[in-house]
Amino acid sequence: MTTTPTLIEIAPGLFRVRKDAPEPKRSDLPVPNVISDTMPETEQIDGQYYTSKAKFRAVGKANGLIEVGNDPARFKPKRYAPRDTKVERRRVLERVVAEYRQGRRPKR
Repeated sequence: MTTTPTLIEIAPGLFRVRKDAPEPKRSDLPVPNVISDTMPETEQIDGQYYTSKAKFRAVGKANGLIEVGNDPARFKPKRYAPRDTKVERRRVLERVVAEYRQGRRPKR
């Protein structure tokens, strides 16, 4: 799809070229953005073959199975907060004790 630039006047004697946006790509199917419920025959834990995703999931859920998708985020390692060092804990404790001795009390 090619677009044809259009010359527009935005002020007297001042022109700009406006490029028209191309038409979005569309499928020839009547409803291109709908995910079908059908799938190739797949055997479930009960030994039967299913061609409906909804029925396949319902049988799995009834049998206590957990469906795992293909989300790439599941492979990312989890980040944990660094643990406090012994020196850091001692410094915080000394600060809290000093504040307590100066009369500062926690609010209730």
